Amino acid sequence: MNLGNFSLSLVVKDLDASRAFYSKLGFTPGNGDGKAWLVMQNGATKLGLFKGLFERNMLTFNPGWDAQGKTLASFTDVRELQKALTKAGLTPVKLADESTSGPEHFMLIDPDGNPILIDQHV
Repeated sequence: MNLGNFSLSLVVKDLDASRAFYSKLGFTPGNGDGKAWLVMQNGATKLGLFKGLFERNMLTFNPGWDAQGKTLASFTDVRELQKALTKAGLTPVKLADESTSGPEHFMLIDPDGNPILIDQHV
C-alpha cells in the first residue's frame, strides 16, 4: 500500500523561530502561507510547521503526490485507502466522504494516541 508523500507535521509556538531553527539544520521553505503554516524540506525529509492549526504533532501522508509534491500519474485514491484500512481492522476517527472525488482526507489514531492524517490534495 502506497500512502504517498510523507511529512511530519509539528505544532509550533512561534513559526518564525521554528523556521529559523530548521533552516540552520539545512531545511528550506516550500509551501505555506508563512503566517500559520510552512512546509520545509531537507532532501526527501519534510517537516510541516503549524501554528494554531492542530493540537498535537501528526504524521501526514499525501496520496497522489511524490516527494517533491508533484502530482503522480497513478495513485490509490484516499477513499480506496480508507476502505482497505477499514477492512484491515483500523477505525478512522474522521472519515473521508466516499461519495466525492478529488481532494479529501481521513484520520487515524495509532495505539499511542498519535494522529495520522491521510490528506489527498488532488
